Amino acid sequence: MIMSSFWKKVGIGAVVGITFGVLAAFTFAGVTRTINRFFPDNAKTSARIETDKDDEEDRSGSESKAKEDTKETDGEKKKVETTLTKAVDETSTGSGDMSVTELVKNNLPAVVSITNTSVTQLRDMWGNGIREYENVSRGSGIIIGQTDEELLIATNNHVVNGASSITVGFVDSEIYDASIKGQDSDLDLAVIGVKVSDVKSSTLDEIKVAVIGDSDDLQVGEQVVAIGNAIGYGQSVTTGIVSALDRDVPDDDEEIGYIQTDAAINPGNSGGALFNMKGELVGINAAKIMSTYVEGMGYAIPMNAANETIENLMNRKSRDKVDEDKAGYLGITGVSVDAQTSTMYGIPEGIYLQEVTEDGPADKAGIHKGDIIKKFDGVSVTSIAELRNKLDYYEAGEEVDLVISRQEDGEYKEKTVTVTLATREDSGVDSIDEKGSRNGEKENSNGSEESNRNNEEEMQDYYNSLPDELKEFFFGFGR
Repeated sequence: MIMSSFWKKVGIGAVVGITFGVLAAFTFAGVTRTINRFFPDNAKTSARIETDKDDEEDRSGSESKAKEDTKETDGEKKKVETTLTKAVDETSTGSGDMSVTELVKNNLPAVVSITNTSVTQLRDMWGNGIREYENVSRGSGIIIGQTDEELLIATNNHVVNGASSITVGFVDSEIYDASIKGQDSDLDLAVIGVKVSDVKSSTLDEIKVAVIGDSDDLQVGEQVVAIGNAIGYGQSVTTGIVSALDRDVPDDDEEIGYIQTDAAINPGNSGGALFNMKGELVGINAAKIMSTYVEGMGYAIPMNAANETIENLMNRKSRDKVDEDKAGYLGITGVSVDAQTSTMYGIPEGIYLQEVTEDGPADKAGIHKGDIIKKFDGVSVTSIAELRNKLDYYEAGEEVDLVISRQEDGEYKEKTVTVTLATREDSGVDSIDEKGSRNGEKENSNGSEESNRNNEEEMQDYYNSLPDELKEFFFGFGR
């Protein structure tokens, strides 16, 4: 009886429980259907609450950034600087090594050929004055950025230095004019720009921007591929290994720490690309030792040493050579102080000012005789010829910052001065020949013995005005 009563109670409890559960289920279903019918958007939102919670947090950051960007476009737009495309752990070129064929197929569109046309003035061998000769040289470059206005191309400074005009050939064999954006002679780097508006859409579809790798990760023995306009024949490919790292190049004063490779680097390869086997740009080919007893020693500037300079140059204003009568003039005469002279005598590298023209642009800016010009418009200058070349791209009336070293209390201290450039005509100076002498003086030097003696006396005066530690060095002239 007791057991029978127990099981009876269990059965009744089970029936009650099941009945309650069924009624609850029907009630919940009815309520949900009613909500879905009258409030469909709320129902969908509530159904997503749990699953989208994390996604919503992720989106909040990007949405706030988008709002900030919108605010910026509503107000005055800030200048956006272009940066290099750096490789990440899993780069767009792939995480593993490529074959040489794959690498070339992927990266040839990022390499260009460069033609530099310049005009050289030489004195006629018969003494009949100055004649102009057109020179054409060829090198390579690498597409390292693209803006709405320009394609940005990195190369060596010596590839484009002194150019009257520059043209760039792309992978589809189309050729376009280019302008210099900036040069750095210390690292032998330059950036040039090609206007996007000048480039055909078919060319834009073919080219690509190089991905920058970490040159510090290179190891001796690692395979590399060089692409460039060898001997001006057009793009060609060579392959080899990293022979050594952190090398000094003979006759190079800069401590860059070059990548040495046995991949063939021929004339015309300058400014071209050195890729690792992931297809990442790790170096800019710059030099090879030219000798009958040396084989397989080429050098590239490591990207980690070049990145900062390139990013600085690529964000500068593009410049074309201006007409001679409009070219900027400083009003100085000076001598170059190279690295060897600087080390030997403790004088800063740059241009020692032997003379500052009275009431000239430099004089009005507060520059004095004995100052040393170290930088012109943010870029180092180490020779008169280099400064003269830069001035050919600046028009009279422009304001330019110069960094100078001035001796104070027995030591050189740097300061920045702003100079408003003028023309030679505005400064009351006649045109000059390639050595810096006025035309009238040059003509007189072809005359009588008295004129020759006067010239010799002028040269002696210039020599005597030099500091004692520089007198044994040749001096030059500049703007």
